[in-house]
Amino acid sequence: MSERVVESPARLRSANWFGENDLRSMSRRAYVRAEGFTRSIFDGKPVVGVCNSWSELTTCNAHLRQVAEAVKRGVWAAGGFPMEFPTISLGEQLMMPTTMLYRNLMAMDVEECIRAYPLDSVVLLCGCDKTTPAQIMGALSADEPAIVVPGGPMLRGMLRGEAIGSGTDTRRFWHNRRAGLVSDEEWCEIESCIARSAGHCMVMGTASTMTSMAEALGLTLPGAANIPAADSRRLAIAEESGKRAVELALEGLRPSKIVTNEALENAIRVDMAIGGSTNAIIHLVAIAGRAGISLPLETFDRISRSTPFITNIKPSGAYLMEDMYYAGGLPAVMKELSASLHLEALTVTGKTVSENVAGARCFNREVIKPVDKPLFPEGGTVILKGNLAPCGAVIKQTAVSPHLQEHKGKAVVFENYSDMMARVDAADLAVDETSVLVLKNGGPKGAPGMPEWGDMPVPAKLLKAGVRDMVRISDARMSGTAYGTVVLHVSPESAAGGPLAVVQDGDSIELDVHERRLELLVPEAELKRRLASWRPPAPHFQRGYGKMFLDHILQAHEGCDFDFLLPANSSSH
Repeated sequence: MSERVVESPARLRSANWFGENDLRSMSRRAYVRAEGFTRSIFDGKPVVGVCNSWSELTTCNAHLRQVAEAVKRGVWAAGGFPMEFPTISLGEQLMMPTTMLYRNLMAMDVEECIRAYPLDSVVLLCGCDKTTPAQIMGALSADEPAIVVPGGPMLRGMLRGEAIGSGTDTRRFWHNRRAGLVSDEEWCEIESCIARSAGHCMVMGTASTMTSMAEALGLTLPGAANIPAADSRRLAIAEESGKRAVELALEGLRPSKIVTNEALENAIRVDMAIGGSTNAIIHLVAIAGRAGISLPLETFDRISRSTPFITNIKPSGAYLMEDMYYAGGLPAVMKELSASLHLEALTVTGKTVSENVAGARCFNREVIKPVDKPLFPEGGTVILKGNLAPCGAVIKQTAVSPHLQEHKGKAVVFENYSDMMARVDAADLAVDETSVLVLKNGGPKGAPGMPEWGDMPVPAKLLKAGVRDMVRISDARMSGTAYGTVVLHVSPESAAGGPLAVVQDGDSIELDVHERRLELLVPEAELKRRLASWRPPAPHFQRGYGKMFLDHILQAHEGCDFDFLLPANSSSH
């Protein structure tokens, strides 16, 4: 850690609330003392906010009360004054229609709490998918000293001696159940053992990806991202983070000094090496936007082409996040990638990436491969372009079936999610294994909120015939725990008049993952004719937050942030 420099309390932001001997400052001190504190808490102690996204409605974050107590121990030990406060919490499993509808609302909540309260620094407690990017986005916009403390992944599930992962293996078992291969008793047994502790999904889903991105960006202490939620070392690093938060308050090291172009490129490279969730692209673009940095999709594809996939974690590998931590965690991955990282990038420790990972080691080469012996020569996610996705689409190439890397097939079109769920398992659905399933109106405006509908179910009659994957295309997202040949984030979305809106049953679609191409094979004149006659769907909301969302949401390639939340000098859009 950097050497602590003690400064005058008048230099602290909290002194604007507590530092004068007038009526307002006295009243503020008195009301804080009403909670049982003594007058000594105002004697030059930095006030450290503990921003807690705990909720019983968010299982991934249900242990964060205990983590917060560990943070506060560290703050007290370092001479600070911790003050815990709540924000809204976004739980993937229980929130409808999707947490993505509320990521920006949470970011606004975090930003305004940091700005409005007497905080000299803040510790961000997160875990579940959108809670991590939302907190980082809010902290960047407020730009007061901040450090991220993730809650960590669940312990791995165990089924009859087999290690299983939430999300990824859940889907595998569900496909088998729909094919008649899993009994009611087995299904009940799976339910009881696939999620056996607090913490977020224990595969490389969006939660594990985004906490890893927080570490790769330099916003956590080294090694903080991957410690299992139930491991005592999770509380130990929370305590150390609390200590560091006091130092940050005194040093004035702000997120804007850490989240730079170089840090973002480091994060993208790490994302590609770990086979991270496709959702990371949207979130990183949004994070960059809050910092006023342009991050076009082409940057992701450029870095993907020069980054080997080296982390053998489900859904693109064989192991789970617990195994990754035991193998050395994200520091070991970053040490392996060090030749291609911006090692001079500053981190929340006050040190560089190079200093942070200097002592990192890999303890299991089955889990974290050397860069010269990768699992795949390129990164996990690639960007597709073509007349069906003029502004881009994404696909996780490490999860694509080899025989579908290059594919041409006839479209089977679903106009919306309800249409898909009503017809996908119909015996008379005109579909075979060469078909391309197309889902419209799954994007930011169309769904609304861009839910995880992109992982469309393989039709039941094909599952029973042994088909386990087929090409699927939508403007929706999918869970980072999912897998298969699934094209996502087609932009512009269909509800905004993108070409996806006018795809018809029987149209030929060509996918070429290696060439990064996605084409609707209809004549240009016909495509223009269809688009000219297209009319937008009726809006989902007429009032409240929903209306604000529809009026101001940006498209997937722009990070799905609100246009009015970008800094005035932003070059992103």
